[in-house]
Amino acid sequence: MSGRKSLIKRLRLSAYLSLIPVAVFFILMLVMLLTTTLSYDKIVRNITEANKYSVGFKEKIDYAMYRSVANASSVKNLMEKYPNDQIYDPYLLIDEARNAFYGLKDLSNKENATQIAIILRYLDNLEAVCRKVEQSAQEYGNYDENMRLLDLNVYILSELIQEQIQEYIHLEARSMAALRQQLYMNATNSMIGFFVVFVFYMIFSASYSRKVLNSIRDPIAQLRKAAETIATGDFSPRLDEDSYDEELHVLASSFNHMTKEIQELIRMITQEQQDLRSYELKLYQAQINPHFLYNTLDTIMALVESNMPRDALKMISYLSDFFRTTLSSGRDQITVEEEEQHIRSYLEIQHVRYQDILSYRIDFEDRIKHCTILKLTLQPIVENALYHGIKQKRGKGSITVTGRLVGGSVVFSVADDGIGMRPDEVEELRRCIHGKTSGCDSGFGLFNVQQRIMLHYGPEYGISVESQWEKGTAVSVVIPALTNTLVKYSP
Repeated sequence: MSGRKSLIKRLRLSAYLSLIPVAVFFILMLVMLLTTTLSYDKIVRNITEANKYSVGFKEKIDYAMYRSVANASSVKNLMEKYPNDQIYDPYLLIDEARNAFYGLKDLSNKENATQIAIILRYLDNLEAVCRKVEQSAQEYGNYDENMRLLDLNVYILSELIQEQIQEYIHLEARSMAALRQQLYMNATNSMIGFFVVFVFYMIFSASYSRKVLNSIRDPIAQLRKAAETIATGDFSPRLDEDSYDEELHVLASSFNHMTKEIQELIRMITQEQQDLRSYELKLYQAQINPHFLYNTLDTIMALVESNMPRDALKMISYLSDFFRTTLSSGRDQITVEEEEQHIRSYLEIQHVRYQDILSYRIDFEDRIKHCTILKLTLQPIVENALYHGIKQKRGKGSITVTGRLVGGSVVFSVADDGIGMRPDEVEELRRCIHGKTSGCDSGFGLFNVQQRIMLHYGPEYGISVESQWEKGTAVSVVIPALTNTLVKYSP
């Protein structure tokens, strides 16, 4: 008993051991990635913020102060007088730059923080000089002196600030290069250390795993050999349950029980197939609408009473052909030519009843008429086209039934120019056809046809529906082009 339990413990331990190097490597890489990402993000944000003032800052300050001197007016008055001119408040620009670099001072390293301190001093000096020049500019007659102050103070200071900002950006970029070199060294050292640990781990893990493998390999091989024998149809192999550990003992016991139950399962499956065949035949019978028979007989009687014996005989002939194909001597599959005659008989009967509103056309290629088709495949679709399409519209309508050979498949189309369906009705019918909803009476016949096609030919074949409101509906049926009654697909 203790040996059987130890197998579980060893397997669990082996699984846990396999996670150790992955977990260590993942945590290490995650820490390195997080640290590097934060450092890179800080440098990039510093460079991005400083770069805002490396290009346009000087031009805006210089231009505003030049206009103040040239117009002998304050910047504020010029901004109000020339609102469309590109004049910026130099003090607001300086204040924004000062706040921005104050924020960068805490994020930068010691060397870069010193550079920011220089920039801040220059900004303070620039603000004082700008105020002095602006005040002097408003005094009449000092134009030359003011221009000299502008050249020697404002322009020079703004130039110095721009240079210092560029130097700060250069320092931050150099910090990024140093960070990249440090990251490379850390990654190299980590990979070397991880490789050494991994080698020792693999030696230990291989030795341990071999012991675990040997304890379960032989029983599994015996189980596989027995399963291969079962796959050939021989259900006689039995495993020695008592020679296995606890876990494999359960597996062997279940295997032996399975072989005993297979015969019973085969019997049940055979019975289910017979029941399925019976259900299929019931579906055939369900397609024969009693009301259709009653109405046809009533029409025949009306023709006789109207002294139209030839038309009555034609109706009787069509009705006879219709039921002859429906029964088909118990066959499940008939030829496409027989199916064509079946729907032609149906439409001829309905044409007599609804000659004021119904016309039809049947066009099958000759090369498909010898192919086989499940009985009562197209008639329910044609019936739907008549009752849910043509009869629902005003005026006369038509039904067109075509059959074509496309590659290795036969494609039928039943199209009508009846009332059609709205998009939500089309989606509901599609769900009904594929069995994704219940309670859809109008689509029950199409659902039966879809299920029979999938059962006999496989899920790649079946029905598709396209419809437009007040324009009509087209139902396509795709089946394989077979020339015998052998089914292609078995579920």
